[in-house]
Amino acid sequence: MDMDMASSGMFVPPQTLGTVLCCICGVPMEPNPANMCARCLRSRVDITEGLPRHAAIVHCPECSSWLQPPRSWLRAELESPALLSLCLRRIHKPLSRLVRLVHGEFVWTEPHSKRIHVKLRVQREALHGAILEQSHLVEFTVQDRLCESCSRAQASPDQWVATVQLRQHVPHRRTFFFLEQLILRHGAAARAVRIKETSSGVDFFFGHRSHAMKFVEFVSGVVPVRRRSDKQLVSHDTKSNNYNYKYTFSVEICPICREDLICLPPKVSNSLGNLGPLVICAKVSNSILLVDPETLRTAFLDADEYWRTPFGALLSSRQLVEFIVLDVKEKTPEVTVSGSRYCLARVEVARMSDFGQNDTTFDVKTHLGHLLKEGDVVLGYDLYSANSNDVEMDKYKGFELPYAILIKKSYEEKRQRKHGKQRKWRLKRMQMEVDDGARGRGSEEKRNNEYEEFLRELEENPTGMLDQMTIYKNKDHRPSETASMLSGDDDLPLDELISKLELSDDEEGEEDEDMAQ
Repeated sequence: MDMDMASSGMFVPPQTLGTVLCCICGVPMEPNPANMCARCLRSRVDITEGLPRHAAIVHCPECSSWLQPPRSWLRAELESPALLSLCLRRIHKPLSRLVRLVHGEFVWTEPHSKRIHVKLRVQREALHGAILEQSHLVEFTVQDRLCESCSRAQASPDQWVATVQLRQHVPHRRTFFFLEQLILRHGAAARAVRIKETSSGVDFFFGHRSHAMKFVEFVSGVVPVRRRSDKQLVSHDTKSNNYNYKYTFSVEICPICREDLICLPPKVSNSLGNLGPLVICAKVSNSILLVDPETLRTAFLDADEYWRTPFGALLSSRQLVEFIVLDVKEKTPEVTVSGSRYCLARVEVARMSDFGQNDTTFDVKTHLGHLLKEGDVVLGYDLYSANSNDVEMDKYKGFELPYAILIKKSYEEKRQRKHGKQRKWRLKRMQMEVDDGARGRGSEEKRNNEYEEFLRELEENPTGMLDQMTIYKNKDHRPSETASMLSGDDDLPLDELISKLELSDDEEGEEDEDMAQ
């Protein structure tokens, strides 16, 4: 109706809200049920009466966790939403009974003051139904006390309840290096009392059986494993009928690794639609990605299917041989499988050891047609001169082995150009004790060489594994203008993957101690 009156040209007076005088101070104000202004209402009514102004909160200085009554502990940083929620739960009963909480926030205090200030804004009905809003400051006193796990570790570092023994029967530690980064990124071993590196794997010790079971579930979700558990009686109280056990979880990781050449058993090949029998392991997660390099057929093999019919690798990455590409022909369109691109092509290659010595060349099919060009150096398996005594291979009557199977492009020339340069990124390491059986000059040198090979593999395949890790800036890296001119524009795209965080001095010191052990 107002719109009709406005359109007709009639004068419409604006609607104004009437004001009244405060019954105390006489200031004009908007009318409310109490007929008082906000200042006079606050001076006569305190809605925060009955609310606590002081409270206590328990903190574990070892693991930076906070006690959540009655017995659980919560990990939270200072001034984090999780800690604010915990503080509000400490005073929840009087808050919910007396006022309505509108907002809560931290007020900065000195970190060493053992005080946490939380500023609240609360609402409450005052005189005659008037709603009043007021701020209220609560001071929490931080009381240090060790949690059960830290107290047990301080009393006796060897006192544990459950242990997880990770094992993989392969001659290298590439899988453990990759698994270490996944564990650090997700904090899977945050509740481990102690971590020990052995000659054949890593042992994780936990203060509770549930923590070990949760860790086993995490490992089962990232790599194909099989597991078994056992328990040993430690003590028995006949009066209360209480039993104390120590639990052991044995976890065996699948021995198939990335870039391994595999001869599938006939039973497995038939179950995968007559795949292979010669296939390449392209990726290992909670399942194994198998690729036939001559047909580009792929298949995923989960842990249950593998352990039902286990098999080993025909050749591993330690047996890779350098080939030089002489010609590339008969390319097919590219296909993408699980984030990786493949292109079938026929190439002519020669072994680097034979190059310039004889005229022996091989005409082979490869799945790397989108990467290779004439003059490139590629790593592959030399089946022409290899002696294979695989049992599964003998089951295929009349099968002719190809002369060579190419696995990946070689970046050795780029490595030589970068020789002596520091990486602009680094990885965090876990604090691990080294078992006496894994000590020794030869073992330490082998471990360092394998870790360096692992870092080189990350550089050559940044989008395959680095996107699953948290990498840090190397503050010791000093870019050189001359080195930049020599390296050219073909550096690997790592900048967008490097985290903006830097390892602290304490973390670097712990890492150096771990590497020195």
